[in-house]
Amino acid sequence: MNKKSVKDVVVKGQRCLVRVDFNVPMKDGVITDETRINGALPTIKYLVDNGAKVILCSHMGKPHNILTEGFGLTKKEKKAVEALPESEQAAAKAEYLKKALKDKEKFTLRPVAEKLSEKLGIPVKFATDVVGASADEAVASIKDGEVVLLENTRFMAGEEKRDEALCKKLASYCDIYVNDAFGTAHRSHATTAAIAEYGFVKTAVCGFLIEKELSVMADSLENPVRPFVAVLGGAKVADKLKVISNLLEKCDTLIIGGGMAYTFLKAKGYEVGTSLVDDEKIEYCKEMMQKAQDLGKNLYLPVDATIVDSFPNPIDAEIPYSVCGIDAIPADKMALDIGPATQALYTDAVKSAKTVIWNGPMGVFENPIFAKGTMAVAKALAETEATTIIGGGDSAAAVTQLGYADKMTHISTGGGASLELFEGKKLPGIECLNDKD
Repeated sequence: MNKKSVKDVVVKGQRCLVRVDFNVPMKDGVITDETRINGALPTIKYLVDNGAKVILCSHMGKPHNILTEGFGLTKKEKKAVEALPESEQAAAKAEYLKKALKDKEKFTLRPVAEKLSEKLGIPVKFATDVVGASADEAVASIKDGEVVLLENTRFMAGEEKRDEALCKKLASYCDIYVNDAFGTAHRSHATTAAIAEYGFVKTAVCGFLIEKELSVMADSLENPVRPFVAVLGGAKVADKLKVISNLLEKCDTLIIGGGMAYTFLKAKGYEVGTSLVDDEKIEYCKEMMQKAQDLGKNLYLPVDATIVDSFPNPIDAEIPYSVCGIDAIPADKMALDIGPATQALYTDAVKSAKTVIWNGPMGVFENPIFAKGTMAVAKALAETEATTIIGGGDSAAAVTQLGYADKMTHISTGGGASLELFEGKKLPGIECLNDKD
């Protein structure tokens, strides 16, 4: 990894604006999964222990009622109010503001500040805005070894719009910018990249979480110990077009599962019934199968499937199913998981590997009936001596739910960012950081 980290700069007495990923799941104001908070702790503790003034910022969810100057009516809502008779405008405006207030209560980072205080064992001051009076006061009064958390950055319209004024104001809060939010590293927003891209902060480094993501994933992609096996699942081929092409050039074996497998199988001429198919990507699948052949790579597709009459409703409902060979799917049935013969084929391929990356489940793993393929792959990864990398998203959720998380070499904190890394893309949140000398 050629980007500077917090260990490459002197942080004592310096104001460090740290972009973290505190986009945690909440229910009734209570955090239901602390994984992302825990992931940020090593960097925060290092900065605190080394006498930095730590100013944290993060987004939370997707609040809709946002304006640069604070909460209020969006442009669309303003127009809607202005189109009403004058006598009705005040009541309509009040309703919109009531909605905005609910958004603010739903997406506030205050519970995260409280949880962080518990975990760090020191008070974490919470600023009730991002760049307003509360943030100004908190940053002005911060001392070495203290921590401030700013309010949800997406309460500012300028966050996603890369607003220069917002970046400049945030830059005035810090001497050093630290990005430790890998989950948003593929986004080019004000706090994820633009603040450094615009040159408002000169010292821009990564935290330990991003350092680990890059050293494990990027290095494994560029210099894998072979045999190198890539496992791709999920619903649609369209979601992983460039990933498939890029991985074929890097891996020795590419395993395809999930809904996307049936587009490949249809491209091979099989009847796939009512299974999920990306009809517009049939030709692409043919090209990728030819590419694998030309490069001398193994491309594995299902040889059997678990089939049903229709998709379960609700998704975890118990419904009748059967297993058939991939050449025997009836025209009125749909496949929702790989079958036992495919599970054996895929697990054997994984067991012989020295490096494995996995992104996307093998079937509808939310339903226990159709989670067997995903479970088989997860178990094989857990039992192998290979370097095993899980590319975030549903795959990360699956190995965690199945109890195999501690058996994996690395579970990425960013599904979208991992995919773009697998595609070979440059991530804005990484590219904006200082290179090592």
